Amino acid sequence: MAERPVQWPAAEPPPPGWLPASGDQAAPVSGPMPPARPAHPIYREPHPVTAAPLLAGIGATALWFALFGAIGRDLFSYAWWTVVAAVSAWVVAAVLTVLGDRGVAVGVAVTSGVGLSVAGGFVAFRWITTSDWPMW
Repeated sequence: MAERPVQWPAAEPPPPGWLPASGDQAAPVSGPMPPARPAHPIYREPHPVTAAPLLAGIGATALWFALFGAIGRDLFSYAWWTVVAAVSAWVVAAVLTVLGDRGVAVGVAVTSGVGLSVAGGFVAFRWITTSDWPMW
């Protein structure tokens, strides 16, 4: 048996002073200046991330990972060199976040995550196809 829906009570009128006065006040005279807006806080990043430093960080880290990846001769050495490159890139990103440009730090961190994921994908593919863990 379905229950009958309970009706909501009627809304109470708002407290006094909540709504603007209805016609009691004269309309403001329009002048050359628009009416002032109420003051409200504006929150802005003191050092915003822009596109140029972000792309510089991405490019530098891509080159960093390419150089470290070129050192490896096989999947084992490539994966370990990529781990070394990622850890060192994360240290650089942490230092850049505190002392340098945050845009470059974001580019370095994002690209190092992507580079490490690519190496992890190669390791996982080898592990799945051969049933042999290639990192040891």
